[in-house]
Amino acid sequence: MKKSISAVKGTREFFPKEMSVRNWLYSVIRQVSESFGYEEYDGPFLESLELYAAKSGEELVKEQSFVFPDRGGNLITLRPELTLSLARMVAQKQHELVFPLRWWSFGPFWRYERPQKGRTREFFQWNADLVGVNTPEADAELVAICAKFFQKIGLYTSEVKILVNDRQLMDEELNAIGIPAEMKPQVLKIIDRRDKMPAQDWEEHALEKGISDKQLDGIKNLLSNTNLFKKSEILKRFFRAIEVLGFGDYVKFDPNIVRGLDYYTGIIFEARESGDDGRAILGGGHYDNLVADVGGNPTPGVGFAMGDVMLLLILEKYNKIPKLNASIADIMVSVFDGQTLLKSIEISAELRERGFKVICYPEVVKLEKQLKYADRSGIRFVLLIGPDEIEKHLVTIKDLKRGEQVTESFDQITQVMHRLLAHQYSL
Repeated sequence: MKKSISAVKGTREFFPKEMSVRNWLYSVIRQVSESFGYEEYDGPFLESLELYAAKSGEELVKEQSFVFPDRGGNLITLRPELTLSLARMVAQKQHELVFPLRWWSFGPFWRYERPQKGRTREFFQWNADLVGVNTPEADAELVAICAKFFQKIGLYTSEVKILVNDRQLMDEELNAIGIPAEMKPQVLKIIDRRDKMPAQDWEEHALEKGISDKQLDGIKNLLSNTNLFKKSEILKRFFRAIEVLGFGDYVKFDPNIVRGLDYYTGIIFEARESGDDGRAILGGGHYDNLVADVGGNPTPGVGFAMGDVMLLLILEKYNKIPKLNASIADIMVSVFDGQTLLKSIEISAELRERGFKVICYPEVVKLEKQLKYADRSGIRFVLLIGPDEIEKHLVTIKDLKRGEQVTESFDQITQVMHRLLAHQYSL
C-alpha cells in the first residue's frame, strides 16, 4: 500500500464547508471594521527576526516563532503577529500618511506551539489599530469595535466579557507595594500566569521567582481590588466613553489583566468567554513607543488581535455559526446527449454573462445521475435542455426542492430565474 502523506502538524485545511465559514467570518469582520471607518491593509508574511526580538517578549521570539536563515544568513520568521509590521510600515511612510490612521487586516499567522484544542500553529487573525491618538476615548473605540463584533455574531454579554486594565495604574500600584523597577517585568509575567495555574502552584511559582511573602500578599490584594480603576482618571474617562458608545454591558475592569507582550504602555484589554472556562478570545492595548522603536517619530497607538481558532470553538459551543448556503451554483444546466452537449455549454456561458452562478454537467450520463449530483451539491434549479427545447427555443426549469417543473421561453429565462432565486417562489 502507498504511504499516505499527512498535513504538516498544526496546520489548517479548509474544505469548501470550512471555507464558507471562514469567508462568513471575514465578511462580518470587514463589515464591522468599515462601519467604524477603518481601512484594510496587510503586511508581509515574512519578517526579519530583528523586528520582534526587542519588543514582543522573549517567549514569542525564542519559543513560538518559526525562524530560519535565508541564503544570506539573515534570520527570517513567519509572522507571529502584525503590530510590529504595522509600526514599521507607519515609520516608513510617516510623512505621507494622514493621521489618525484606522487600519484593519485579516490574514494568516504562524506560531510554533504545541497543537491542542483551540490552538494551532497556523491560524487566521483579525487586527485593528488606531494610530496617532493618545486618549482613553481612542482606546474605548477599539474596545467598542470588539463589542460590536460580538454583538453582530450573536455572542451575548452573558457569554463573553471584555476585561480592561491599565499598565500605568499597575505600575503605580506595584511601586506602592515595594516592587522594584527591575522586577516589574517578571511580576507582570507572574500575574499573567495566575489564571493558568492552580492557586497554590501559582503562589509557589511566584515565591520561586524571588517574590517575598509580603510582596505576594500585596499582589494578591491588588488583584482582588475590583474598584481599583477609580484611582485612575484615564480609566474613568475610558469607561464613560464605553457607556456613551453603548457597550458598557460588554466591558468591565479586571486588575488581573496585564497582557504578555512587552510593548503595551497604557490601557490593555482581553475578551474572554464568561463562566468557568474563561477562555481568551482576543487581546490588545495601548502602545506609545513602537513606531519610534522601529525608526519613526514617536507616535501612540492602540490595537487588538483576534485569532479565528478559539473564536470558532466558542461560536460552535453556543451554536452561533450560521447555516450557510452550501450551494455551489444558482443553476445547473443538464446535458441530454452528445449532440446537445455544446448547446448546454453555450447556454451555461450565456447565463453566466447574465449574472448567474452556473455549472454545466461536464459529461453525458443519465439524467438521474445529473439530478442526484445537483441535489447533493445544494443546487435547487436544473435546466433541462433536449432536442425539442432547442428546436423551439425553450428551456424546462426543474425545482428539485419542490419537485416541480415548468417550461419557459429562453428569452424569459433571466426574469424567471431572478424571480425564483430572489424569493424562492414556487413554480
